[in-house]
Amino acid sequence: MKPDPNLIWIITLMVLVQLASLYLVKDLDWKWVIFWSYVFGSSINHSMTLGIHEISHNFPFGHHRVLWNRWFGIFANLPLGVPYSISFKRYHMDHHRYLGVGGLDVGIPTDFEVWFFCTTFRKLAWVIFQPLFVIFRPLVINPKPISHLEIINAVAQITFDIIVYYVFGIKSLVYMLAASLLGLGLHPISGQLIADHCMCLKGHETYSYYGPLNFLTFNVGYHNEHHDFPNIPGKNLPLVRKTAAEYYDKLPHHYSWIKVLYDFVMDDTRSPYSRVRRFQRGK
Repeated sequence: MKPDPNLIWIITLMVLVQLASLYLVKDLDWKWVIFWSYVFGSSINHSMTLGIHEISHNFPFGHHRVLWNRWFGIFANLPLGVPYSISFKRYHMDHHRYLGVGGLDVGIPTDFEVWFFCTTFRKLAWVIFQPLFVIFRPLVINPKPISHLEIINAVAQITFDIIVYYVFGIKSLVYMLAASLLGLGLHPISGQLIADHCMCLKGHETYSYYGPLNFLTFNVGYHNEHHDFPNIPGKNLPLVRKTAAEYYDKLPHHYSWIKVLYDFVMDDTRSPYSRVRRFQRGK
């Protein structure tokens, strides 16, 4: 349970790579802008959201430099195109404290999502547009007063988007925004958004993933380990599993996020309803 300063250099390099990509795509045909947005940019941007997840736990600079982590999160947010980092921090802590509690854990789909997205085609649409639900669901389930850091996050992001438009052009701006939409939608890595807590077996609420995509996602696949020890940075979670193999190896887990996506869409027994839900205390 200690900071991981290597995150500072890894995430900074990811931001620089996306900045270089904005320059490289500015004169491409539109079909290639979208192609590279899905094939390359989407992977970087999804990975960046998980870098922001690491930042939300204060892993880059440690708990004694909390504000440094918030500023770094705003910096890491830039390639995503939409303000995300500060709000994610506020709601993600609720996700750990109140896992599955209605009205507090915004990872729980809304009643509308549960009711409407119940067929194969509708579940596919839900997966494709999942980033929109991730962004707007908190405003429905658990709206919070806007903080000054969220305002700074939004102003910094909008300013960056305007600079991208005027320096590189509309194609680079579309590349950046499309990369976030596609990377969190129908994309191999986005199986993570479903795999973490979709109840595949009755009675099991959280599932780990032990496949190769952990390399691109700061080991977020080690999700049981992460929820048991949220103060251990992602790079050390494989060690947690190794140390306590007699516990974790017996739990159901995944080896393919692509299979998770396929099963979620095609299996009639799985839907946004497939979550462990709890009432708030006293209700």
